[in-house]
Amino acid sequence: MIIAISPLDVNIKTSYYGIFATHKTKTNIMKKFLFTLIVGLGLTQITKAQITTCLPCDQLDMSVNVSDTNYLNIYHAGQYLTNPQEFNVFAWEFTDQQGNIIFEDTIVDNAIVSFSHSFPITDTMNVTVYLRNDSAILPDGNIVNCLFEDQIYWEVGVFFNGTPWGRWEFLHGNVGADVTTTLGINNIEPLTASVYPNPSNDLVNISLKEGQILKIELFNMTGRLIFEQNLNSKTHTLNIGDYPSGVYQMRVFNQNNDIVSTTVLKK
Repeated sequence: MIIAISPLDVNIKTSYYGIFATHKTKTNIMKKFLFTLIVGLGLTQITKAQITTCLPCDQLDMSVNVSDTNYLNIYHAGQYLTNPQEFNVFAWEFTDQQGNIIFEDTIVDNAIVSFSHSFPITDTMNVTVYLRNDSAILPDGNIVNCLFEDQIYWEVGVFFNGTPWGRWEFLHGNVGADVTTTLGINNIEPLTASVYPNPSNDLVNISLKEGQILKIELFNMTGRLIFEQNLNSKTHTLNIGDYPSGVYQMRVFNQNNDIVSTTVLKK
């Protein structure tokens, strides 16, 4: 038996398969588009999370990386746990029990501080480091403003084969403390000031965008007030040449007792 297929049937079937194929192609394209969109959004969210992730000060610490009797290499976890890393500023200070400087340095974007010394292994060394990052915002809305204080001593022991060993180690294992509240930064009113050059070796020019400068306060990295001056001027030049290199917190008051706080870096 011969079955005749009319041209109309062929056209209908061809059109059907063409429509089906087109629909299937469009469906696949749509699926790919949705998949790409979802992955893209996911990556965007991950990227944003990585950029804005900053741990509080009390979840950051430091550890002795390498040591011998006349050498120290210390690692600070804040470098890799505070983003963006390129704006991390670490002001390190090592002193003896009388407050004499053993070593000090201000390091940007680096987790390691290392130096040689002649400090006796029978004494305890004070360690202070101030971590500041004006581009890193914590969940509470404050910038990263952490102070770490501890002591290092020469720890000794004996290996299982009877050979003695020794190394520098942290005495307390302290974590960081947020010094934002200590410096009163939470109470700052919306006021802007121009501070330049910053960093500086000696002179820093200060001017308010609005009003007169009534008072200037300068704090060291431990939060101690080291300079204070009453003024009544639009601009002022502050000489920081006699201070050691490091990070300082400056507060500028206007005639309404509004405050602007800024970081000053001494080279």
